[in-house]
Amino acid sequence: MKITFLGTGTSQGVPVIACECPICKSDDMKDKRLRASLLVETAVNTIVIDAGPDFRQQMLTAGVKKLDAILLTHEHKDHIAGMDDLRAFNYKSQAAIDIYAEERVQGAVRKEYAYVFSENHYPGVPKMELHNITNYNFEIRGDLIIPLRIFHYRLPILGFRIGDMAYITDANYIPEETREKLIGVKYLVINALRKEKHISHFSLGEALDLIKEVSPRKAYITHIGHQMGKHAEVNRELPVNVTLAWDGLQVVCED
Repeated sequence: MKITFLGTGTSQGVPVIACECPICKSDDMKDKRLRASLLVETAVNTIVIDAGPDFRQQMLTAGVKKLDAILLTHEHKDHIAGMDDLRAFNYKSQAAIDIYAEERVQGAVRKEYAYVFSENHYPGVPKMELHNITNYNFEIRGDLIIPLRIFHYRLPILGFRIGDMAYITDANYIPEETREKLIGVKYLVINALRKEKHISHFSLGEALDLIKEVSPRKAYITHIGHQMGKHAEVNRELPVNVTLAWDGLQVVCED
């Protein structure tokens, strides 16, 4: 299995017009972060986790020509606002794209993209096939997907475990029963917005505590805000098995 970080940032970390902060002015491309999203390629599936406003740009940059499914962690705009651009994949496959999400998130998708689910389809609108995620594991063409209940402040959202890789974003609390599902994970992707504590996201220290508990072979920090600091400087401070991810980073998850 191979994972590609399509985006490692947050709406609090997107370069701002005329901003003079060190991150916006940085010449290091690892400081240029699109909204957080992950591409997962297995032997049979090409899956994307979250499709925010940068979805089209991310797909073009990564050269994604086949898309089997999208997993949605939650309904915030920085995670679902790019789904109109699924129409290109519909055209190529001549089929709807499978979208896996909790019932509440499906409701937000139906509201945001009401024209997709209208009885009278306008020609060329994207086609989505919604599938409900419950607390139970499910399969996508033979690949086992394990939903991970996590919390984004008081909002219950999802992370996902696929094989030996777990992806957790926008979390600031992980229940004990979810921590048990992380046992044996070799590749952990975890969010950390900044070094200071935040009401709805892990801080860097909190993420490092979780990494130490899970003890993966390798851990990657994502959903990074400007307040974190420059990639090169922060990365030097991290344990040897931890790195700040960057847009375009590819990792082969070996057994």
